[in-house]
Parts: sequence; C-alpha cells; structure tokens
Amino acid sequence: MTVKPFPAHSAAGQILRLVAIAAVMLAAACSLPRSGPSKNEIYSGAVEKGGNTHVLYVNEHVARATNFTPAYGFSGSFLQAGPVGADEIRAGDVLGLSIWENVDDGLLTSLGTSSTALQEIQVDSSGYIFVPYAGRVRAAGTTPDQLRQIITDRLATQTPDPQVTVARVAGDGATVSVMGKVTAQGVYPIERPTRTLSSMLARAGGVSIEPEIAVVTVKRGNDTGKVWLTDLYMNASNDIALRPGDVILVEEDQRSFTALGALGGQTRVPLGNEMINAVEAVAMVGGLSSNLADPTGVFVLRDEPEAVASRVLGKTVYGTQRMAYVLDLTRPNGLFLARDFLIRDEDTVYVTEAPYVQWQKRLTALTGPINSANTVSAIAAR
Repeated sequence: MTVKPFPAHSAAGQILRLVAIAAVMLAAACSLPRSGPSKNEIYSGAVEKGGNTHVLYVNEHVARATNFTPAYGFSGSFLQAGPVGADEIRAGDVLGLSIWENVDDGLLTSLGTSSTALQEIQVDSSGYIFVPYAGRVRAAGTTPDQLRQIITDRLATQTPDPQVTVARVAGDGATVSVMGKVTAQGVYPIERPTRTLSSMLARAGGVSIEPEIAVVTVKRGNDTGKVWLTDLYMNASNDIALRPGDVILVEEDQRSFTALGALGGQTRVPLGNEMINAVEAVAMVGGLSSNLADPTGVFVLRDEPEAVASRVLGKTVYGTQRMAYVLDLTRPNGLFLARDFLIRDEDTVYVTEAPYVQWQKRLTALTGPINSANTVSAIAAR
C-alpha cells in the first residue's frame, strides 16, 4: 500500500509545519551569539547567592576605599646608602704600580734603569696583592695614596728612598651591570662621574624606549627596588647611590587592563605611568558601543588585596578577595563616580549588552526560520 504525503494545505500538514518551525525556533533561541555574560549571570555568582565574588555598586565610599595604586619606589636601605668612595680599592680591582729606586742596581730595577712598572696586578678575593720584596699587602679598603704609602714603607727597609705610584687600571671590583632597554648594555665601573643611578644610565647611553613607559629596577643582594624613569629625574631622592654588584634593569612597563564586552574594542590596554580612571579606560577602547552597551552594567573585575577588601566591605576578611564593581552610568552621579574609580594592573573592564539587544537577537532568530519556512511552503504549494 502506498502512503501519500499530507497536502501542505491539510490540517495535518499545517501541524507538522508548525512543529518543524517551533523546533527550529527553539534551537536558534538557545544558541544566540553574545559578547559575554549578562548582568544577571554575573549577579548569580555573588557571595550572597553562594558564589565566591563580592558584587558591589560603586558609591563614594567604594571609590575612596579602592583609591589605591601600588607605587614604585626604593626602600630605606636604598635611599639611605651613601655614595661609594670612588677611590676606594676593592677585591677584583686591577692596579698599576710604578717603583723608582735611588740606586743604579736596585731590588726591582735592572742595570741602567731607575724604575719598574708592575701592570695589571689584580686584588684577590681576600683583598690582597703581592709586591716583590714588599710581600703580601692588603689593598682592599685603602685608597691608591694609602696603598702607595704602605708599599713605600715596606720597600724603604731594603732600598734607599723608593718612590711608588699606584693607579687603578680598571674598576672591576666596583662595578654594576646595566641590562635591558638601554642603548649599550654592559658592566660598568663605579667612578666619580657614575656613582648614582641616573649617571650610570647616562653612561650606558640612556634608555632605548619611550621614557614615559620605562621602569628602572635595581637589584642589590636580596633587595629589589624599582622606579619610573620619569620619577627618577623628577625626584632627586630616587637617584640612589650605587653599590658594587648592583644589577640595573630597564624594561617597558607591563601593567595593563583588559577590556571586554560591548565596547568599541576588546583588547589588552597598557596602563603606562598614568593613573587611569574608569571613564578614561572605557574611552581608551572606543567608548561604549551605542548599539549594544548597557550603561547600567559596566563592571570592573579585580582580585582585591586583603587590606583594601576589608576597607571596602567594612569588615575584616582574610586573603585576596574576588570583587566585581558595578558602575551605573545612568545614575545622577554615575559618571562622577566612574571618574573617581581608578583602574589598576590586571583589572578586567567588562560592559554587558543591553536587554533589548538579546530580545532583538531572539526576534531575528525566530523570524528568520519562519520566513524560511514560509518560503519553503510557498515553493512546495506551487
């Protein structure tokens, strides 16, 4: 027996047609594209609803409590260190000695000569050098003139009226390493003109990146300090005295925030050395998308330090806290609060889509299959 298909205009055919359309509509509505979670989805992760995120509207108290930007700077051990004596001899230095004797055939001079040059004598790790007939002499901690006098006194017992000169050939024992974004990386001696951080950077040819984004780090033993290059030149206290063995690193600042959602652009944005507020952060990526953005749903997502989180929440909390700060730009003082709210390193600025956008997408998703089904039906009825 042959089964004939229901005519498109029959009741059964109409029912099948409606069922097919409904199935397509449901599938389309469940997979709508969007730029991220909605406001309600973010709120559902709040601590009050069993989540692990503190969701807070930004008011004047929150703006003040979060007004904290980690500052670069040097600790007291860096700031209180005095300049190194440029003439002080240290282990590793290389010295040059010249010795004159007041006899024709002296201890160190050969017949017909009156002086002997002892070049490239390195001060050993214990701070000593060896001088023939003077023996092992402690050089570290003395100046060239003091060492000259010590060697002269020791030789005077063996040769009449010796004359000695001492010069530093190289400052290998009092050097710093300069690395990173400088014109000439290398190991440089601490000399009279280069006893401070700024002068040593100048000795290395200056930085090779824009000064506004340059950060200078100094590592000294187990201590590390850093400063903006611009702050180094604007504040004399940051121009610290250098110490042998210091490592100076110049690098581009890595601080940034991430912009996502219904904005003019979605990207990672460098902060530079400026203090940027939420209004400026949004403007830096092209502002709110006029076709998509919900101005009541501007979120700043952040891992807040314990001390700051306690101030914001008005109670003691322990450990880093996940915070979702909500900026409602439609409130009377919304833009002012956004202007007072500072953006920090590793923040995520996220703007939700307006509710009508999702309705519009649903409507498009629903009417699209209907129009397609009508077209198919019309073709089938011909």
